[in-house]
Amino acid sequence: MCGIYGSTIKYSDEIIKAKLARINFRGPDYSAFQQFEGLVLGHNRLSIIDLDPRSNQPFSYQHLKIVFNGEIYNYQDIKTNLQKKSYHFNTTSDTEVICAAYLEYGPDCVKQFNGMFAFTIYDSIKKELFGARDRFGKKPFYFSHKGADFEFASQPSQINEGRYLTVDEQAINEYFIWGYIPEPRSIWKEVKKLPAGHSFKYDLYTGSLKIDKYWDLDYKWDNKFEGSYIDAKNELKEILYDSVKIRMHSDVPLGVFLSGGIDSSLIATLASQMVDNVKTFSIKFNEKRFDESIYAEKVAKHLSTEHHIIECNYQEGIELIHNFSRYYDEPFADSSAIPMMLLTKHTKKHVTVALSGDAGDEGYLGYHRYKWINTVQSLFRFPLAFRQTIASVINLSPNYQHKLIAMGISLKDIETLYVKMLGGMENSWVLEKDLGLDNPFMHILTNPDKPLLERISDFDIKTYLVEDINTKVDRASMAFSLESRSPLMDYRIIEFSRSLPSNFKFNYGTQKKIIKDILFDYVPANFFNRPKAGFTMPFQDWFRNELKEYVLDHLTVSELKNIPGINVKRTQEIIQEHMTGKWNRSPQIWKLLVLSQWLKGQKSKSKPEAIFA
Repeated sequence: MCGIYGSTIKYSDEIIKAKLARINFRGPDYSAFQQFEGLVLGHNRLSIIDLDPRSNQPFSYQHLKIVFNGEIYNYQDIKTNLQKKSYHFNTTSDTEVICAAYLEYGPDCVKQFNGMFAFTIYDSIKKELFGARDRFGKKPFYFSHKGADFEFASQPSQINEGRYLTVDEQAINEYFIWGYIPEPRSIWKEVKKLPAGHSFKYDLYTGSLKIDKYWDLDYKWDNKFEGSYIDAKNELKEILYDSVKIRMHSDVPLGVFLSGGIDSSLIATLASQMVDNVKTFSIKFNEKRFDESIYAEKVAKHLSTEHHIIECNYQEGIELIHNFSRYYDEPFADSSAIPMMLLTKHTKKHVTVALSGDAGDEGYLGYHRYKWINTVQSLFRFPLAFRQTIASVINLSPNYQHKLIAMGISLKDIETLYVKMLGGMENSWVLEKDLGLDNPFMHILTNPDKPLLERISDFDIKTYLVEDINTKVDRASMAFSLESRSPLMDYRIIEFSRSLPSNFKFNYGTQKKIIKDILFDYVPANFFNRPKAGFTMPFQDWFRNELKEYVLDHLTVSELKNIPGINVKRTQEIIQEHMTGKWNRSPQIWKLLVLSQWLKGQKSKSKPEAIFA
């Protein structure tokens, strides 16, 4: 796990060093850049595989040079096949294997890779750059392209260094809705994201850029699983075991994040089958309704792991809020990023690699909202006028949750309701309320070939998993130079989930049934007889108490006027609604705090006229 950079734009050595230094937390072990033939390639290395300096980057292999961020978990199998084809290797790194695979398979090499990756290869014979991003966007890849000027980086602040970029106000509208900026857009007009599951070619002769999709989900459900439930369970168990096994390979200490929930407990269980005395890590909140550390401890004791409990220190959390934009680069409003940063900060004291349970909910129908949407979809069989009449009665209740339900059943269809649930049902504080809803994956929700739960699962895999979960974990872990690996995000496990009948995953109200049944072969089911809890911060309470002064000081009228796209008067009202306990507005307040902090940071280092077009 590292940071990569490259450009055809001529910069001074000082600016290139500044671009690399901006993200030195991603790779503190070694930093270097090389300039040749009108191109610069740079790299910050976090040493995980083959710690020898021979694997430092930019890395050369025959006529290729590469900068690479991530891990290819099956690189040893690929290497063995390439050796049979007379390829020779001088390192034990996966970086060298990528280069040899590119020479053998060309752009199709990415289809061979099982891993998380973002890389760029320079072919000095073709005078061409080839690069790719992994299937689920675990690793970020940003680029700027205009004519002969092509610049790419792991984080957009690197591209912004030494340039004057303009903020994309459409991106801000999308951020208001989703809490993140959906690909391919970034916060800067001049910078885009390479979409997950895509590769690119850039011709240094002509300045042309071509982007291709090399992987996607099966939206037609063509490859349905034909066996029994027991067959599916056994096959999934085999894939899960191998997925964890290949992610256990590391030349540095490795552990497991253990929340006490289903997914992380499964990963910790399988890891414990392979090695003794696995190190596990969980976070503890003082607020009881947010704290699951007691359940994590129970699982850890059952598995005999070396367990570490990290207390969510209030003051430490405040410090991370102050520095949030430094690590996240773009406005990002998932508040669980703060406890994730605390977890990785203290986990790093013990290990350099940690396995996580991310992606079990999206692939195997685990979120609360899936159960809720499945329950209410029957209401949408009634005519809209009838539902609106019912809603008008419900709306008379002073309870804000009842008002949200009224808004939901008044919408035209169940798909619109689901999008609104994700993007914030009540956005009266946003001037153009529907402008940010035009997500490029919206067609997935109306796919006629799949039932509702499968459609929203597909949609979440392509959007929420890529843009929210993976962004959160990548930035939080890299902020403290820790590599996070997600066995449940192995593309084989996701693809298998898409082939299964819905009732293997969601059966009479039991969510993630097949995942749970595999776990319960090892850990008693009664350990998990409790409601599912999210990994969130207690901002609802903090904003009314410990952080009330912080909120009011940072969201004054003058500060709100600097934020584009909002109704300042209405925004003041929603802040007050939260403070009085009338409505839980903590998600909106957190969005505003993050964006305000980010905008102030940009104004402090940019020409005033360069911030907005």
